[in-house]
Amino acid sequence: MFVKMGYKVDIKPRTFHFKQPAGTSRGVYTERQSWLLILTSTDQPGREGIGECAPLHDLSCDYSLDYEDKLRAFCDDFEREGHIDYGRMSEYPSMLFGLETALASFEAGSFKLFDTPFSRGEEGIPINGLVWMGSYDEMLSRLEEKLSAGFHCVKLKVGAIDFERELDLVKRVREHFSPSDVELRLDANGGFTPDEALYKLELLSQYAIHSIEQPIKPRQWSYMAQLCRESPLPIALDEELIGITEPQMMKYMLNVVRPAYIVIKPSLHGGMRGAMQWVDAAQECCAGSWITSALESNIGLNAVAQLAAKVYGPRVTMAQGLGTGQLFIDNIETPVRINGDKLYFKP
Repeated sequence: MFVKMGYKVDIKPRTFHFKQPAGTSRGVYTERQSWLLILTSTDQPGREGIGECAPLHDLSCDYSLDYEDKLRAFCDDFEREGHIDYGRMSEYPSMLFGLETALASFEAGSFKLFDTPFSRGEEGIPINGLVWMGSYDEMLSRLEEKLSAGFHCVKLKVGAIDFERELDLVKRVREHFSPSDVELRLDANGGFTPDEALYKLELLSQYAIHSIEQPIKPRQWSYMAQLCRESPLPIALDEELIGITEPQMMKYMLNVVRPAYIVIKPSLHGGMRGAMQWVDAAQECCAGSWITSALESNIGLNAVAQLAAKVYGPRVTMAQGLGTGQLFIDNIETPVRINGDKLYFKP
C-alpha cells in the first residue's frame, strides 16, 4: 500500500554572476537566473534535498515570464500527490530536473545521488575544457589556458566571429597538438546556414575534428539529415533534441537525421528520466552520446555528473561536458571538484 510522504518544497530564486562573459552564437551571458528547490518532509524531520531549476531564456522550451508561478504550481502538485507527475511535467524539463534532483537528494540524504565509483570518490569523470566565443585574442587566450591546465579534450564555440579567424584558431591547435594529444570538439549552436554549412565543415575537416554540435538551426530535419550524410565531420545534435519528449519520437527523429552523436542536457532534454531515454534511443540508432550541464550552478552540475556516472557505467571513458563549475563568482559549495581534466566528487 502506497503511503504518501508529507513533502514541503520551498522555492528560492538565485542569480549567479559569470566570472567572464560567456559568448555563444545566440548572445552573451553575464548572469544566470536559477530557482533552488529545498525539499523537506514532516515525516523525516532534519532531512532535506536540494535541486536546481535553471532554464535558459533564449533556449529552454519551458522558459516564460511566469516561470516561478508555474514552478510553484508543479511543486504544489508534488506536495499534494507525494510523487512526480511525469505526464504533466514532460514539457517542462528544467522544472522536472530540479524536482527530480531535490527528491533524489532527499532520499539519499546527501549530494551523493547514486551509488557509483564516482560518487564514492574512487574515480573521476573525464571532461572537456570549454572555450567561449569572444574576440580572436580572447578565444586564443582561453584556449591556451585550457591546454596548459592539462585538458585532453577541448570544445570551441564557433559561428559568431569571422569564420576565417575561427579556422585559424583550429589550425593553431593542430600545429601544436596532434589528435592523439588533444581531442577537438566544436559547437556552432546553429550558427551556420544550410547553404554554407557543408563548405565550412569541409574546411574544418582537415584539422581532425572529433565532432561539431548543431551546425545549423534545429527543426530543419531534411537539411540536417543531408548534412549528416555528406559531412566529412561527425555531427552531434544538441538543440535539435529540445521539445521531443516521447521515446518513439526520439527514435524517429534519430532514424531520420542519423547523427553520429547526441549531446544530452537534462535541464533541456527531459530531466533525468528524459536523459536516460535519449541515451537508450541513441544506442538503438547506433549513435554515440555524452551528457553535459547547461550552465547550472554546482547544484545542477553535481546532479548531471552523478547521472552521467550512473548512465555510462563504472568507468566513463568519453569526455563529458561538466566543466561549468568554475563559471560563477558566487557559486554554491558542493563536493564536486575539477582536477586536471577530470571532475571528482569528494564524499
